[in-house]
Parts: sequence; C-alpha cells; structure tokens
Amino acid sequence: MKILFISLGCDKNLVDSEHMLGRLSNSGHVVTDDENEADVIVVNTCAFIHDAKEESVNNILEMAEYRKNGSCRCLIVTGCLAERYRQEIIDEIPEVDAVIGTNAYDEILKAIENCDQGEKSVIMKPLTGLPDNDKKRLVTTGGHYEYLKIAEGCDKHCTYCIIPSLRGRFRSVPMEELLEEAKEMADQGVQELILVAQETTIYGKDIYGEKSLHILLKNLCQIEGIKWIRVLYCYPEEIYPELIAVMRDEPKICHYLDLPIQHCSDAVLKRMGRRTTKQELIDIITELRTQIPDIVLRTTLITGFPGETQEQHQEMMEFIDEMEFDRLGVFTYSPEEGTPAAEMPDQLDEETKLDWQDELLSLQQEVSYDNGTKRIGQVMEVMVEGFVPGENAYVCRTYADTPGVDGYFFLTSSETLNSGDFVMAKVTGSSEYDLIGEQVEIS
Repeated sequence: MKILFISLGCDKNLVDSEHMLGRLSNSGHVVTDDENEADVIVVNTCAFIHDAKEESVNNILEMAEYRKNGSCRCLIVTGCLAERYRQEIIDEIPEVDAVIGTNAYDEILKAIENCDQGEKSVIMKPLTGLPDNDKKRLVTTGGHYEYLKIAEGCDKHCTYCIIPSLRGRFRSVPMEELLEEAKEMADQGVQELILVAQETTIYGKDIYGEKSLHILLKNLCQIEGIKWIRVLYCYPEEIYPELIAVMRDEPKICHYLDLPIQHCSDAVLKRMGRRTTKQELIDIITELRTQIPDIVLRTTLITGFPGETQEQHQEMMEFIDEMEFDRLGVFTYSPEEGTPAAEMPDQLDEETKLDWQDELLSLQQEVSYDNGTKRIGQVMEVMVEGFVPGENAYVCRTYADTPGVDGYFFLTSSETLNSGDFVMAKVTGSSEYDLIGEQVEIS
C-alpha cells in the first residue's frame, strides 16, 4: 500500500516516525508524499504545549477529509496526542481507524492489518521498557546527518511539563543497540550524529548504575565515517567532569551544548520544579567555557510562568545580557492540564507573555549579532546542506549550528559542491543569526 506519513513535533518524535517508516518499507509498503494517492495516512502527533496540540488536531482533521472523500482507506494517529487523548480521538473523529501510543509504535503494521479487516483499534503499551526497534530506520533528514535517540521518558517532573505522563520514566537504550544503529547510519553515508533524548546527560544511569554518556560518546567516536557528533538536551545540573573532558578531548565531538535552563530567578526555578539555582547555572556555564573556550551554548527559556513578576523578568533579561548565550529560544508559558503549574495562582495574561518574549528575543538578537561579528575573519569547517541558485551561494552549517533550530553559513565557492561535503571557509560577514563566507584552501 502507499503510505503518507506526517511527523509533527520534536526530533525525538521524528526518530519514532523513521522507525515506523522503516517497518513499513521493509514490509513492502511504499512511502508517498501525495495525499490524493495514499492508501494509508499516519499522523505522528505532538502534545507538548497548546500550539503543538492545535497543530496536531488540525493535521488529523485535514487528513480525515482524504479518509472520507479520497483514496485513503486507513487513518492512523500516533504519538503524544494519541497517548494522551486516545479515546477522545476515536470518539470524536470517526474517520480515525487506529490510535497508537508512544511506547507502541512498533505495532504500526498490526494497526494497518486491523484496519484492512475493517476493525478500529486502540493500541497502547505500558510506559515501561522500550519498543522493539530491530528494523532499520528510513532516514528522512537528507542522509548526511541523523538523530540518535539514546533514551526514552523523563524522571524530572518539572511542574509545567506533561512529558513524563506521555512518555514514562527515563529508560536508556542499551549501548550495544545504539552503536549498531550508529554504524548502520554511517554505512548509509551519515556523517553527523545528533544525540537526543528528553534528557541526555543521565544516559546509562538506570541500566549501568552510573552516568555513561561519556562512555557512549567515546565509543561513537570510533565509528568510521562519522565526522561530527552533537549532544542536545543536557540538563545543566547533570553535567559532570567526565562528560566535559570527553567533549574537550575527542575531536569528533562538536564543541556545542544545548542547556535548557528555562529561567534564572531562584524563585521561578523553584516553582518550576527545576533543580538548579542561578549561581549554580553561572558556575556550570563558567566551567564549560573555561574547559572548552570555543564551546557554543544554546538554551531555551519559558517566559510568563505563573507568579513571575516584572522584576523577575528583568532579572532574566540581565542574565541573558551577561551570559551571552550563542543560541537562545523563548517559549511563552502554556498551562497544560494535569500539570501542577496549570493549577498555580497568578496566571499571567497572554499579552504580557508575548511582550516579555519579544523583549528577550530582541535582546538575544543583539547578543547574536555581536557574537557573529566576532567571527569575521575566522576560518571554520562547514558542512554543505544545499544551494540557493538566486543567491549563487551554498547553504552550510558549522559546528555551532544544529539543523532546524540555529542559523546557517552562506558560502560562495568556485567549486561544485554536494550536500554532505565538508570544506573550509573564511567568515566575511554576519547577520543576527547567519554567517557569510567564502571557501578557502588550507595548505
């Protein structure tokens, strides 16, 4: 059958989608991007915040029209929205034939089989253990970089977050499975591995008795063909000396770290259920920059949290100005049912949240511009991602850029380059988030 797959939300969800696509293609099904010819449509949903839920529902409703009036014979909903609202989806959207929970995506073929026999199905598994991922993934990122999901679930229980309810407790993927998966990706031409999880920093603690991310990284560095390894979603309080050392000493590991701090005010951090103080954040950032001077730090913030005051917002502004993060994203607080924060007093209005978000992003724009200007004249290695004919420039990334969330390096070259090529480039200009440069030869 022809399968249309829509993957929404984060890169971790994308990995689940690729595992499902692998199972489908290995079973003889054909992937299509045309809704009008699809026999089966799968929507892998997100439910992290209100906007994500809204996008998921809109996609399901849009695809339901093809189930009613098109060639589609089976509409399947998977992912976080499916886990959270399984019965509501079946009851309120009659075009949906199957709902699959977050820990049951390995049952995608069973759902299609049930649908083919005229049966509706709700397939859920306890949020323990891991899905069976013995099949090869179908890579959707273009082939030269790929995500490696090293764990599932989360134990932190931040007061604003629904993820532990949707994904369960933290469960590490055994190291031998990850190394085998990474080797397969390298054999397929993947040159950059991006490690993801709800939290990467405590990898291995549940199955090996101690944090083992540094050991995993060392082993991944031995895989031939892998050139860059990037680590995302590191909770600052869990960063440890061995991890810093391996990042500093292994040349394949990008000097880049994603630290979701969410805020800096001690009072707000405490209400969020976070496990750091402002001073501890400063200490961690200082240590990283001391040990790895060229490290690029990315973070995310939540603004407009219940009870947050103008003074605490200003404290956050001053903190961003002082810390000079290289990359920064800002979310407005979204009250999610079932979380402690949604029941807290002093909920802020949307206008205030958006105003504060704009102020933080405007400040970060200035910081980013200054950081970019400092790079003018530097020679950097870049990975080619594509070509913009109208600009006569190649779209590239440096070690400082995660695909999809950070900026780009726009490169001019007298050579013909291909996606996945690595070349040396001199920075000749910058904007708020992007760099401009030209290819150079290093003798």
